[in-house]
Amino acid sequence: MTTLFISDLHLDAERPQTTALFLEFLQREAMTADALYIIGDLFEAWVGDDDPSELATEVAQGLRAVSTAGVPVFFIRGNRDFLLREDYARRCGMRILPDPSVIDLYGKPVLVLHGDLLCTSDVAYQAFRAQTRNPAWQEQMLSQPLAVRIGFAKQARAASAAHQGGMKDGDRAQYETLTDVTPEEVESTFVRYGVDTMIHGHTHRPAVHELQIEGRTCRRIVLGDWYEQGSVLRVTAEGDDLQVLPLA
Repeated sequence: MTTLFISDLHLDAERPQTTALFLEFLQREAMTADALYIIGDLFEAWVGDDDPSELATEVAQGLRAVSTAGVPVFFIRGNRDFLLREDYARRCGMRILPDPSVIDLYGKPVLVLHGDLLCTSDVAYQAFRAQTRNPAWQEQMLSQPLAVRIGFAKQARAASAAHQGGMKDGDRAQYETLTDVTPEEVESTFVRYGVDTMIHGHTHRPAVHELQIEGRTCRRIVLGDWYEQGSVLRVTAEGDDLQVLPLA
C-alpha cells in the first residue's frame, strides 16, 4: 500500500486541464491508497467556503469519493487557500491538519508542512503571512460580500503577476533566492521537531535533499507544482518515490 503526498495544484477555472488531471488522479490512484495528504495551495485562490463555483463543487465531489472509499484525506492550508475552513473540508471528507504537523508514516515520525514557514529570508512575505493567519483579520475578510472577496483575490493575483513579469534578470535571480527556503531555518526546524524526514511544497522546486544535522542524515523532500504537470510523492513501508506526471 502507498501513502500519497501532493501540493501546489493551484486549481483554477482558467486551467481546466490541471483540474482534469487531478480528478483523474483521484479516481485512478488515490482510491486505493493508504492515505492522501494535500499540503497546501490546492486552489489558486480561496475566498471562503461559501464560494458556489463549479470548480469548488467538482473538487469536493472528487475528494469525497476518495474519502467514501475509505481513504483518509488530510489537508494543510497553503498561502493561497488559508481561508479554507471546516465547512468545505467536511464537503470534501478531509481533515485539516495544523501547519506543521508530525505524522506517523509506517512507524516513522515525519514532519509535513506547506513550506512557506521555511522561507524566512522573505521578511515582507512572513509579515503578510502573520497578518493573514490572524483570526481577527480572517473574520474581517470573510465578513465582506463574496463579490468583494473575489475582486480582492483577482487584484492580488494581477499585482503579483505584474510584479514578476516586470523583473529584470538580476532581480529575478534575487527573487528566486529570496523565495526559496532559508538553510538555517531548515536546520533549526529539523532540530526543533527531532525528525529525520521533512516533506513540503510551496517553493515549486521538486527535489530530495540530504543533509547532515547534529550527526544525523536528514532528508527534505520537496513536492513540485501542478501548473504544467503533476508532482506526486509515493511512500510505502519500503521507501519513497517522487515523480512528475505529465499532462495528457
